[in-house]
Amino acid sequence: MGKIIFYEDRNFGGRSYECMSDCPEISSYLSRCNSCRVDSGCFMVYDRANYMGNQYFLRRGEYSDYSRMGMFESIRSCRMIPMHRGNFRMRIYERENFGGQMMELMDDCDSIMDRYRMSDCQSCNVMDGHWLMYEQPHYRGRMMYMRPGEYRSFRDMGYSNMRFMSMRRIMDSC
Repeated sequence: MGKIIFYEDRNFGGRSYECMSDCPEISSYLSRCNSCRVDSGCFMVYDRANYMGNQYFLRRGEYSDYSRMGMFESIRSCRMIPMHRGNFRMRIYERENFGGQMMELMDDCDSIMDRYRMSDCQSCNVMDGHWLMYEQPHYRGRMMYMRPGEYRSFRDMGYSNMRFMSMRRIMDSC
């Protein structure tokens, strides 16, 4: 079980809202959200409602000012990442709708270009575990949280200008 506390102001000031599950619209509880404290678990936070926009991965700790994380907007929604203690498995595809070259991952990959000679990843199928996909090699740049399911087109999901070049498992160390 995870627990995150959101605060209206930086440095944990102002009103607060405690959350232990997914929340599609934090503005229902707070006028803005500029800091938070993760007491347990892992969360993805988003700068737009309904789990849209830029995503940020948070684990246990204190986040006193989002602008220091590179986040310029207030947090608008969050998703709790459930613990996974089994195998990890994901298939990545070069093109949309599971087309082109396919590779199967069971562990972290710091560069799909170096490991698989794949220049792009435009769809995937997450069979087991929870993953973070990054737009640059070596787990840098913007990220996207992937839970089990089929993702036929990142472009249709609003990620038309992103190319995912590295992937990392979300382990139970949250």
